[in-house]
Amino acid sequence: MVTHVLLVERAGGLLLVDTGFGTADVASPQRLGRAFKALMRPQLRDDETALAQVTALGHAADDVTDIVLTHMDLDHVGGVGDFPRARVHVYEAELAAARDPHGMEHGRYLPAQWQDADFVTHRTRGPGGGSGTGVDWFGFESVTVLGDDVLMVPLAGHSRGHALVAVRDGDGWLAHAGDAYFHRGDLAAPTSGPRTLRVVQRLMAQDDELRRANRDRLGELVRAGHDGLRVFSAHDPVELAAFATTG
Repeated sequence: MVTHVLLVERAGGLLLVDTGFGTADVASPQRLGRAFKALMRPQLRDDETALAQVTALGHAADDVTDIVLTHMDLDHVGGVGDFPRARVHVYEAELAAARDPHGMEHGRYLPAQWQDADFVTHRTRGPGGGSGTGVDWFGFESVTVLGDDVLMVPLAGHSRGHALVAVRDGDGWLAHAGDAYFHRGDLAAPTSGPRTLRVVQRLMAQDDELRRANRDRLGELVRAGHDGLRVFSAHDPVELAAFATTG
């Protein structure tokens, strides 16, 4: 299982979108739990942590000033503790779920990974409005995180406060869709992802009807073929390989 993490160089410091597993997960894999390890079979290696890859590029951990999370599943936030000076941006509903999980949510969050994090919460609706400026992003509601170059787009369903994170890239956008879909075929019409992954996504969803509705909206956006828009998910190895090749 791959976990696609995005590193962004900004004038004020480095930004990470998700962190994948961290050094503490590599050192103590038992904390991830037997069920997760049996289902996902993660290959936990120090050299594949976000910290190792950031330092390999000549940066220090403290150069990472901000982390924006698509959601807080344990395979997405394990590296938060490796960047203790970073502000951690997350949707308010997702942090609420992690701190007070209901039912099957208990199995997806691991407080030891993020209990000391400096969280900054965001929301787009509700009393008092959102925590940033609302922006229309290709017809999707979004909220600004760091100026208008980094946006969070609510795509709940996989988890209570799941988000797509869009980062401006020149005249276009890089859009990290997290676990809004698992396989590039999920965005086709009709969907053509592997049956096993479709089952896993259904079982893991906090609200599967909402997950599928948001996935279908995202698929329509991708199939529209907007210039400069590149959408990718967290766990598709072909998508990851394409970015590793083309940058």
